[in-house]
Amino acid sequence: MNKPKVSIIIPCRNEVKYIAKNIDSILSQNYTGEIEVLVVDGFSDDGTRDLIKKYDHALVKLIDNPNKFTPDALNIGVDAAEGDIFIILGGHAYLEESFVKLNVEALQKDKSVGCAGGKIVNIFENETGAIISKAMGSVFGVGNATFRTGGKTGYVDTVAFGAYYKKVHYEIGKFDEDLVRNQDDEYNYKVNKAGYKIFFNPDITSYYYVRGSIKKLFKQYYQYGYWKVYVNKKHGTITTVRQLVPMLFVLGLLFGVFISLLVPLFWWIMLLGVSMYAALALYFGQKVSDHFTEGLKISSVFPILHFSYGSGYLKGIYDFIFIGKKPSQKSKTTSRG
Repeated sequence: MNKPKVSIIIPCRNEVKYIAKNIDSILSQNYTGEIEVLVVDGFSDDGTRDLIKKYDHALVKLIDNPNKFTPDALNIGVDAAEGDIFIILGGHAYLEESFVKLNVEALQKDKSVGCAGGKIVNIFENETGAIISKAMGSVFGVGNATFRTGGKTGYVDTVAFGAYYKKVHYEIGKFDEDLVRNQDDEYNYKVNKAGYKIFFNPDITSYYYVRGSIKKLFKQYYQYGYWKVYVNKKHGTITTVRQLVPMLFVLGLLFGVFISLLVPLFWWIMLLGVSMYAALALYFGQKVSDHFTEGLKISSVFPILHFSYGSGYLKGIYDFIFIGKKPSQKSKTTSRG
C-alpha cells in the first residue's frame, strides 16, 4: 500500500511543560511515510512558542489561533494540512512509536472506516492524579468508553485522538466552533451519521496526563456533561445511551431525598440504593487498585465523576433546552487553567 502524508494537528495554549515530549513522540514514529506537525497555538505566553520555534525541522510548523479555542484550532489545522490523512492530538499527550503507522493501516484496510483510533493510557504527576487515572480507566467510572477502558479490536461509537481522511472532513463539515468540549465526540457522531465506521485498535496507543486535582476533575466532567446537551440539541438526538446514566444518578439522589422528606419510610429505600452504589464503587475500586487503601481512594473518585457529569448535564438541559440559552464566555473556560 502507498504511504500517504499524515498531518498531526495539535491545538495548543501554554503547554511548555508538555509540548516537547508531544512533538518528540511524533518525530520518533516508525511510520515510513511523511509526517507534518501543525501546532496551532492560541498565543501562549509561557514560553511554549519559543520552544516550538527551536525545532530545526521543516515539518514542524507553528500556526496562530487568534480565537484560542480548541475547535477553532482544529479547523485552522485541517485547512493548513497538506496530508491526505490528519490526526488530532491534545497538547497533554504523547504517542507510542507505532501510533501513526497503525492508524494509517486501519484506514487503508477498510474503505468504510472514516475514523481510526486506539486506547489512551492515563499518566499522572502526583498522588491525586494516580488515583484519578485509575478511576478514569474503570468501566464503573466511565462506562463503555472503550478508548479509556480498553477492549477488543472492532467498531465503536467514538475514539480520542482520531485519524481521518481529509476527504471525509470535506464531506461532513468542520469541527463545531461553538463547542469548547466534546468537539471531537460530536465530530465522530457526524462521521457515523455520514455512513462511515469508527475503528478501534487497542494497539494504537497514546498517553494522556490526567488532571491532578479533584477540583479540576470535577470541572472537567461537569463541562463534559454540560456540553453534551448542546451537541444533542444541535443534532436533535441523544448520541449515546451511556451519557444518560450520570444524570439518572443525580436525579435519583435528588428525588430520593425529596420523597424521603415527605415519606420517612423511603429513607430505607434510599439507604439501600446508596449502599448498593457504594458496594459497587468499592468492588470496582479494588479491581483496578494495587492495594486496599488505594482502592478506597479510587472508590471515592467514582461519585465525583458521576455527580459532576450528571449535574453538568442537568444544567445543560436547563440552559439549552428549557430557556434556549446560548453558550456564554464563562462556560467556555476549560479546566486546565
